Amino acid sequence: MVWIILIFALLLLSGSAFAYLMGAVGVLSFVAAGKAAYLSILPQRIFAQLDVFAFMAMPLFILTAELMTRAGTTKALINFAMSLVGRFHGGLGHVNVLTSVFFAGISGSAVADAAALSRTFVPAMVDRGYDKYYAGAITAASSMIGPIIPPSIIMIIYGGLTGTSVAALFVAGVIPGILLAASLMLLNTWMAHRHNHPGGAGEVTPPFMSSFIAAAPALLLPVVILGSLVFGLATPTEGSAIAVVMACLAGLYYRKLTWRVLRDAVEATAQLTGTIFIILCAISVLGYLAGQMGWSELLASWVGSQGLTGTRYLLFLMCVFIVAGMFMDTPVAITLLVPLFVPQALEQGINPVHLGLVLCLNLCIGLITPPLGKCLVVTAAVTGMDYWRLVRASLPFVAVLVGLLIFLAVVPEVTLYLPRWAGLFVG
Repeated sequence: MVWIILIFALLLLSGSAFAYLMGAVGVLSFVAAGKAAYLSILPQRIFAQLDVFAFMAMPLFILTAELMTRAGTTKALINFAMSLVGRFHGGLGHVNVLTSVFFAGISGSAVADAAALSRTFVPAMVDRGYDKYYAGAITAASSMIGPIIPPSIIMIIYGGLTGTSVAALFVAGVIPGILLAASLMLLNTWMAHRHNHPGGAGEVTPPFMSSFIAAAPALLLPVVILGSLVFGLATPTEGSAIAVVMACLAGLYYRKLTWRVLRDAVEATAQLTGTIFIILCAISVLGYLAGQMGWSELLASWVGSQGLTGTRYLLFLMCVFIVAGMFMDTPVAITLLVPLFVPQALEQGINPVHLGLVLCLNLCIGLITPPLGKCLVVTAAVTGMDYWRLVRASLPFVAVLVGLLIFLAVVPEVTLYLPRWAGLFVG
């Protein structure tokens, strides 16, 4: 173990890319542990790690997100959200949250949402009289809805690593995603009255029907994906292919789909997919080493000695994952930590769908949690804000979201109700 930590620290200080770093740590750790003979089996282990049907959906959903983002859907979604809630006190804050809900069905990435919406909402809210740090905080907080409402890349990774139904995970994310949005909107309402935010009676908003028609292609995408899963018309992989077709049609609808746009979207998809799969390969190496070194048995023994069973172990995992979310990209964190910690939870009888949703939400909250929440970093970088002032402004949102997380963790029926109603196997 000491050798692994030293190798990891040296490579990290060298500035190596994380995916390559993890692969190098895995290989060099085999040598340091005197198990170099087992390296000949690694190609088989890597291909076994990637030979998961659920992973086939990942590049197609990423491509969908790239196409929809380039199709110019953001403005249409903002106008539609404005037509719904823009007339209320603090309305632009509500629009911010609601747009993230709509945008979640397109991107599935918190960091991507934070980067895209920060450029649009923060200047608009500042121009209307909002404090810029409040505008940045609510934008960063609402962006974490993206990976919870389907489609979600990290849920696909979790499902592939644990053998959990991706369809069940997608459906399970609907109610928590709505609760996330409702919690943020309630907090925004309270803050609007406390600080006298702009908006209210007399606010000019776009016409509902015209804005709805303009946003219809983007709004229809998550409906089609979820509908096909709930009614058994398509698997997640087949649903991802349908999503790509719909994204192309949306591009034609908005008159933004060109050969250059298509090429750029495919190129960006290949880069991101390649990065994720390199990470998966690297983690498979470490996972094999963990099996050879008996790490799972050591962890199980430690868990038993500490009395961490049932809800206690789940709360322990929540602490681990929320800290990981502060420092790591969500795909890296999920691939690194799930093989190590999740088997113990499943052996204790914790429902894998409920566990997956809670852990994914944990990682997302970590993205807006100081000191190193990545969504906060991205929002501060895009808008030119002082990072630590943005951190202070985000604390009320973090508190509300952590409270909701604990509620979802101790009341699993909230998460599992829809998958059970849809007839998806959740145990």
